[in-house]
Amino acid sequence: KEKNVFDKIHQETFGKSGCRRIVPGQYLGIDPKGRAVMIGACEKQKLVYVLNRDTAARLTISSPLEAHKSHTIVYSICGVDCGFDNPIFAAIELDYSEADQDSTGMAAGDAQKNLTFYELDLGLNHVSRKWTEAVDNGANMLVTVPGGGDGPSGVLVCAENFVIYKNQGHPDLRAVIPRRADLPAERGVLIVSAATHKQKAMFFFLLQTEYGDIFKVTLDHDNDHVTELKIKYFDTIPVTSSMCVLKSGHLFAASEFGNHAFYQFQGIGDDADVESSSASLMETEEGFQPVFFQPRRLKNLLRIDQVESLMPIMDMKVINLFEEETPQIFTLCGRGPRS
Repeated sequence: KEKNVFDKIHQETFGKSGCRRIVPGQYLGIDPKGRAVMIGACEKQKLVYVLNRDTAARLTISSPLEAHKSHTIVYSICGVDCGFDNPIFAAIELDYSEADQDSTGMAAGDAQKNLTFYELDLGLNHVSRKWTEAVDNGANMLVTVPGGGDGPSGVLVCAENFVIYKNQGHPDLRAVIPRRADLPAERGVLIVSAATHKQKAMFFFLLQTEYGDIFKVTLDHDNDHVTELKIKYFDTIPVTSSMCVLKSGHLFAASEFGNHAFYQFQGIGDDADVESSSASLMETEEGFQPVFFQPRRLKNLLRIDQVESLMPIMDMKVINLFEEETPQIFTLCGRGPRS
């Protein structure tokens, strides 16, 4: 705090030859109780580190435990909240070994994504594949669901047009993501960032789509059994690369393009008149009924501050347009309406 910088506690070199697809570091999954961390590559390699404290309360980091699987592409990794039981990490994976051998392209068309749970046995100091099950092929992101007495545990699988609740031994619950009324039918909706808000008696998730719309997701549950999954339109802000809900009732939105923003919660989207979708209402004979909504001005959030950012800079020239003593720097930056 005094120096206003991050303090490096530990450093490991993974890829001596650069940031390649089998070099860990693309994904980071953290055990919610802070006991272990999984660092994964886009393909094949996953390393688990056990974290402890020594007698002086300094952080100690174990040697890496391997959870590698060759010919496997990873799309997302997260820690599963299972209280103080053995830490579990969830991953969306796709095995391409058959597709690699088949030149006709048939096997590639049939390739199936799976949700896999990896268990770290703290007693044996060993990582094993605990459970795997096929998942929607549009799955692109995992969100940890609170557990260990605070919730039902498990994960939310964000997929194209759907959010699915999955847990070992629990039936799937899926709800359709509401669509903008003017979005062409052939365009899918993907979730790109997520944040979780947790209090003693309740929790909810904020999921943001690639169009900037934020949805509030809630689960109705009876201990470990989830009975309902609801998705409700919340607000629309510029697309973020990461969101964080703070205990003080604020939301920090880190943008990939343009300024980062700091919002205050005006409400938590409890209005009954908002377009929403849920797991129980959605399934019909023909499949899933889409739910439509119209984006509107901010209602639940109020922007109170922003961190100015020129990202990404597309072009730059140093020229003396104003014919002063020193040349000026001109940049083209951002994208769309925020450029």
